[in-house]
Amino acid sequence: MTTRTLRGLYAVTPEALGGAALFRAAEAVCSGGAVLLQYRNKSRDAALRRAEADALRAITTVCGTLFIINDDVELARAVGADGVHVGRDDGDPAAARARLGGRAIVGVSCYDDPALARAAQRAGADYVAFGAMFASATKPSAPPADIGRFAEVAGLGVARCAIGGITLERAPTLIAAGADLLAVVSDLFDARDISAQARAYARLF
Repeated sequence: MTTRTLRGLYAVTPEALGGAALFRAAEAVCSGGAVLLQYRNKSRDAALRRAEADALRAITTVCGTLFIINDDVELARAVGADGVHVGRDDGDPAAARARLGGRAIVGVSCYDDPALARAAQRAGADYVAFGAMFASATKPSAPPADIGRFAEVAGLGVARCAIGGITLERAPTLIAAGADLLAVVSDLFDARDISAQARAYARLF
């Protein structure tokens, strides 16, 4: 498990963003103070995903930002990512830990279920994610999560991540409720000045 404190802005790349535009945006969020950057791309084009992940790995290394791959343990291993994020249908967190090694970061989607968070902690997760906290354009069908979940799992000893419909205006409420990480897509990558938006989020912590 990671020895670094997981607290701050967690930038998650939009699937519609690719190539040079993706890399420019990634540089902006990393220079703005994102603690983690997650590459999220469900494309079946494995070569494209590998090329983009390699480029993002290089960017995050320069910036000192932790690099996470969504769902794909083998891609995370291949590009030397810092870790992986897995959902309900993406495999066992313990298997991801075994494949990536003890120092890897393993994050787990727990939706609105503290029992999933407890199971993830037992499996060796570094952070558990609840959401959607608010209506989300990225996952419009995601059921809402109760903001009280962060307090419910406070004693697990893992970082608590909020995701779904997060904006700068809503962020302080989530942090006050116990969220250690704010996973942000649209409100970050759609900003006119991405780096400035990232800095604004970073200042909240």
